[in-house]
Amino acid sequence: MRMTRRTLLIGAGVGAMSVLLASCTPEPTPTRTPTRTPTDPPPTFDGPAPTHSMRSAWSTDPFSRGGASFTPVGAQPSLRAALAEPIEQRVFFAGEAVDTEYPGTMRGAIRSGERAATALRTRAAAGERIAVVGAGLAGAVAAGQLTAEGAEVTVFEARDRLGGRVDSRVDEVWPIPVQLGGWLLGVDDTDLRERFAGDDTRLLDLVDAEWRSRDGAVEAVDEAVLTGALESAQAQAMDVSVAEALTENGADPEEPALAALLAAVTAASGGDPDVLSSWFPPALPPESYAAPSADLTIFIETLLQGLEVSLSSPVSRVAYDDTGVSLQLGTGESLSFDRVVLTVPLGVLKHGGLEFSPALPFTHRGAIADLGVGAIETIWLRFDEAFWETEAALWHVVGGDGVIRTWFNLRPATGEPVLVGLVGGKAAGKFAELGDQEAVVAALVSLAPFMPSDDEP
Repeated sequence: MRMTRRTLLIGAGVGAMSVLLASCTPEPTPTRTPTRTPTDPPPTFDGPAPTHSMRSAWSTDPFSRGGASFTPVGAQPSLRAALAEPIEQRVFFAGEAVDTEYPGTMRGAIRSGERAATALRTRAAAGERIAVVGAGLAGAVAAGQLTAEGAEVTVFEARDRLGGRVDSRVDEVWPIPVQLGGWLLGVDDTDLRERFAGDDTRLLDLVDAEWRSRDGAVEAVDEAVLTGALESAQAQAMDVSVAEALTENGADPEEPALAALLAAVTAASGGDPDVLSSWFPPALPPESYAAPSADLTIFIETLLQGLEVSLSSPVSRVAYDDTGVSLQLGTGESLSFDRVVLTVPLGVLKHGGLEFSPALPFTHRGAIADLGVGAIETIWLRFDEAFWETEAALWHVVGGDGVIRTWFNLRPATGEPVLVGLVGGKAAGKFAELGDQEAVVAALVSLAPFMPSDDEP
């Protein structure tokens, strides 16, 4: 398969953090992430401090077990189609992990919910009782469509809120709701713009990128280095990782500017270059984004309006045969339905968080085992005043040992000094284990190239 820039960028419109999507899992109520006891001294920082901060912890959240799915070396996109296949015409799967075109994105989650609802309705008789497990994007879309078509739908959500991996936090200290999950859109992502337009959502334009090291502005890396390596790798007989493809093509993945680009890819996909497939790579981040300025939970609430939604109701077991489905809740209560749509995240399925009786077919178990789950984390920082001068909205940190290399500057769009950092892969997993104060310090250390130098007033 020839990899052109157009091919590589497919799906990029949903942006770096649209990868965190619909979920409902059978795990117990999550506890606060413990402060890690580091083997090395924690970083210290002497500079501008934020007045407020907020962060995600999807990597340690038992209701998600990671940020989003990705295609690892040796895996095929057909695994997603295999996982989407209905079982006994009773159990239907939805969620970003089963979408073959836009996995790991809000668009993929929405498409999967639509597909599952359509597939179910072609098999269901009038008056059947349908369960939807998960009140994230995929679950809300599926439930809304099924209800509109006359089905009797009950939604079960493990969390005490709607949204799944779309997590909007409204607080007056922030100029817009804090988005800890999926929210960024590509400027050409017209279908999602239309979906959000009915919720009084003003789209913020996040344009222009700046690449900076401790020594100042840096020339942006030529993306052709990456696209060329992928094209060469896709002509080979065996799949290799993105990192290996670069090395075989004469590039150094550790070169600072290229490493900054790869960090942005990892922040979008959750997978590190040494595990991402070069045959089926994730999209390169777009050059600019649009960001909804409203509480995205409103969008999901609209889809679920009038439906029976049971919050704080994790499902622990799914029993099925050719006559129906039985769901066992975390409380031990069992409920019977004719069919079910499961939007449980791939990470939870991998951890065995949901029991099936009988066991899933080998095709489904194989897909769950072979697809990858990536870590993606977000941190929001608000300052009294901006310490930076650039009006660029997308920052790439080049070089240094900071854990976060991809940042969004919201000041040009909101007028307020707010920065949003994104980190993916193994670095995100380590970041999630930090205590809140330690995480803020680590984030500030990562911003060193944009901090005023010692000789500045």
